[in-house]
Amino acid sequence: MSGAAREVFRSKAALILGWVWVAFAALNAVDLVVRYSGPPSLAAGAVLAVLTALVFVTCIRPAVVLTDGGVLVRNPLRDAFVPWTAVDGVAVGHAIAITSGDAVVRCWTPQTTARERAAAVRRGRSGSEGGGPATEPVRSRGEQAAAEALAGRTHADWAAEQIRRRAEAARPRTGAGATEAGAGAGATEAGAGAGATEAGAGPAVLRITWAPSALVVLGAALALVVAAFLV
Repeated sequence: MSGAAREVFRSKAALILGWVWVAFAALNAVDLVVRYSGPPSLAAGAVLAVLTALVFVTCIRPAVVLTDGGVLVRNPLRDAFVPWTAVDGVAVGHAIAITSGDAVVRCWTPQTTARERAAAVRRGRSGSEGGGPATEPVRSRGEQAAAEALAGRTHADWAAEQIRRRAEAARPRTGAGATEAGAGAGATEAGAGAGATEAGAGPAVLRITWAPSALVVLGAALALVVAAFLV
């Protein structure tokens, strides 16, 4: 998968809302510092910090990032990295669910609402019927192919499809590599030893970790809350 483009899927509306709030919070924080009046200002600052931390972990941080090695799912408090060879299935309901072995990673974003799903279905039906106003411009073959590919799909459906494609593209290479390693092992004992050493590097597995950025932001907000109560 080397050389594949890095793709990021997230809710644009949530991202815009999040940064608008951050700008609003920054202006208010400056005002609180300039007009500092003791405990009341500290309490207001603590409330502002808590709200900003919640906006950061729910609107700004979450994303699904496709990299050369696998898919990184950034949820509010945790990060899940699934190597392409460890992706066993991808399903889309209200949210994208990635299956890896016995584990299922649910993506915070992008999500699909009932209204968005209904709009996608109507769009798909209108495209299949070929109807439309007589003044509609004639599409090129490329534009028509793109419209057909997106017909009836939501943003979450499109993101899930890209995950499936990259995971499927990684499997043939893995199989070819395994075949070549097996042939080398059968040729000489040294080759077999080398193959065993490479295999000992460990299989590609799902990794779930706490998100440092989320913990730092929430910790700072909590510190301000404690300070507001103590002062």
